[in-house]
Amino acid sequence: MAGILAWFWNERFWLPHNVTWADLKSTEEATFPQAEDLYLAFPLAFAVFMVRLVFERFIAKPCALGLKVQANGPQKAQPNAILEKVFTAITKHPDEKRLEGLSKQLDWDVRSIQRWFRQRRNQEKPSTLRRFCESSWRFTFYLYIFTYGSRLLKKSPWLWNTRQCWIGYPTQPLMPEVHYYYIVELSYYWSVMFSQFIDIKRKDFGIMFTHHIVTVILLTISYTVNFTRVGTLTLCLHDAVDVVLEAAKMANYCKFQKLCDFLFLMFAVVFIITRLGIYPLWILNTTMFELPEIVGGFPALSIFIILLLILQVLHCFWSYLIVKAAYKAISKGKARDDRSDVESSSDEETSVPHSKNPHNSATTNGTSGTNGTNGYLTGGNSAEEH
Repeated sequence: MAGILAWFWNERFWLPHNVTWADLKSTEEATFPQAEDLYLAFPLAFAVFMVRLVFERFIAKPCALGLKVQANGPQKAQPNAILEKVFTAITKHPDEKRLEGLSKQLDWDVRSIQRWFRQRRNQEKPSTLRRFCESSWRFTFYLYIFTYGSRLLKKSPWLWNTRQCWIGYPTQPLMPEVHYYYIVELSYYWSVMFSQFIDIKRKDFGIMFTHHIVTVILLTISYTVNFTRVGTLTLCLHDAVDVVLEAAKMANYCKFQKLCDFLFLMFAVVFIITRLGIYPLWILNTTMFELPEIVGGFPALSIFIILLLILQVLHCFWSYLIVKAAYKAISKGKARDDRSDVESSSDEETSVPHSKNPHNSATTNGTSGTNGTNGYLTGGNSAEEH
């Protein structure tokens, strides 16, 4: 293992010319980032996850109930042994041929069977209460870490002049505040990497998973090679947007319509300004041009640039979805969340299964009711944290 690590962290690849790992060893006079510091992120990731569970149960949930957030999930489909067997053992999305066969077998019309399957799928979706608790945790974390990062960068010279990220490299001492900032952020993203598999599933799960992997790799490498100054800029820039996003989601779950619309439009503006404006002019510019000019080029620089460009591609994709949702919010008064947790069934007005033969309606166990949540999120969007 030691040999593999030595081969991987080849200083000729990762460090500029005439710079060695010995130059980044901590001394009595100055402290520098050490790769072994990153092992702290694993137990802290578990601690962050446990704090989240406690927060959601004892803080977020009581707040949600106090704000009258809906605690129940979507309306349950009426019991039917035949349809349940098809749903659990065969398919959750029956094709036209199977729908016609079930229609004849149950003496229901096809539309009623489609409605039953829609409600049954929605039945497995998370409740608004659970979504509120998840968003409130993210809002609280991002608000805390953004506030911390802002106070840290406010007194740093590289906030106002990005060339300061590289002047004096590699012998830029690691401030304790920067060390804490990095480890907490890395711990959070490690926790998200694993909790994403048990959290509410989104349609852009694969994209978000890619984003988390890129973020963890960037944090790990930038800390190891002492690119922490530009790293703090990148982290704070991304956290600013996520605070507003999660606040908009919480307002939506509480059905505070006007507040939700305002926060969503605010989020859209901040996202586009930071991700399509400041990020390329600030982060990409200093990494692609100022770094080679001041420090000199080296092989690993291309890895950093590629990872940062992947993030920019994701920013462009999310910006398209956000602009699309914002246009709907302005023109129609509500925006469709493309990653909605609940399928739309707005074309259906009642959950009563209709018998093809009106004289046999007793066989349908026809209880009336309204549809489940239709999946619209005023102020929602497909972008997630970062």
